[in-house]
Amino acid sequence: MTDLRNLLRGLWLPLVTPFQNGELDEASLRRLVRHYASGPVDGLILAATSGEGMSLTMAELERLVSLVRAELSNGKRYVPICLGLSGAATHRMFDALDETAAWPIDGYLIASPYYVRPSQRGLLAHFTALAGHASWPIVMYNIPYRTGVLIDNDTLLRLAEHPNIVGMKDCCADREQSIDLLRRRPAGFRVLTGEDAQYHNALVDGADGAILLSAHIETEAFAAVRTMLWEDNQEAASAQWRAVAELTSLLFTEPSPAPAKYWLAKSGLIDSAEVRLPMVEVSAELAARLDAEMARRSVPPIRAA
Repeated sequence: MTDLRNLLRGLWLPLVTPFQNGELDEASLRRLVRHYASGPVDGLILAATSGEGMSLTMAELERLVSLVRAELSNGKRYVPICLGLSGAATHRMFDALDETAAWPIDGYLIASPYYVRPSQRGLLAHFTALAGHASWPIVMYNIPYRTGVLIDNDTLLRLAEHPNIVGMKDCCADREQSIDLLRRRPAGFRVLTGEDAQYHNALVDGADGAILLSAHIETEAFAAVRTMLWEDNQEAASAQWRAVAELTSLLFTEPSPAPAKYWLAKSGLIDSAEVRLPMVEVSAELAARLDAEMARRSVPPIRAA
């Protein structure tokens, strides 16, 4: 088992899942992985929100993980994988943890139970139970505008003491809460922002890194923001961030990951912009805006080897 706690930093990519004619597009998936593994990406999240994980069957999830790990194993460096799992019933999550226990991953990204809106005591009991049951470390995912429930900092700090909970993806959408968590967290507990538009601010505030859908595009530029800040070159980091910040709003103009998939398909990195219902492909209006932005940035065709 790798030490996910130490690997959980820098720029992580919540990889999109390519589809073709309703099926997992394995050729495009392999191309995606080869392309990003050769660049400045520190880890991959599979089958979370950006990966349309809730639309995947368990068999598709297993195939996805297997293909990605096989491609990564051919690379020159180790790239960790976290598998996104979500559910509103703790006992059903146990089943998912059991079924994935032997898969070649490094950990899980687990969101709060959605729709049921448990109390803070319920959230504490839920994540404690999952952490005690899981064979791999857990990264919590705090995203109240999707799940309907916020994990408050007192609850997070209690969970951060669990040896099998190593960090969190922070999408609380409240900078004051995020700063408070960063100030009070125990040593070794990693916090990565999942708010693309807040990437620069979060790093300045002390976050360990980010999980960014937008980093599918201009990956090197997003990574450079991180590197420049780590080198205390704040002026250069700010300039680099200004060069890519508008992408973070454009790629979320319509529900993600459809805009990013459109861009990736147009650039040739995946063969289709297809998404699964209830997601739909981008509107003609947004497609025109994306085309214009690609032209403005002189985006060349991408074909990974």
